[in-house]
Amino acid sequence: MRVEHHWWNGDVRLARRDVFVRTDGSVWEVEAQMGGPEGKSKVQNCPGRASAMILADAWRGPRWQWREI
Repeated sequence: MRVEHHWWNGDVRLARRDVFVRTDGSVWEVEAQMGGPEGKSKVQNCPGRASAMILADAWRGPRWQWREI
């Protein structure tokens, strides 16, 4: 799987949030991480790029200033 998009909320503490969109060319997945790499995460498979981007937008939400890495 390669990372197509990665967003970060800019926080380096426990409130850190990351959202990833990954694909291998046929399978798409979105991962939301809370608390950095050692924290909790949730992965959802999506049927295509459009649905993965919609889910990533929903999981980011308006609460933080998101930056794409």
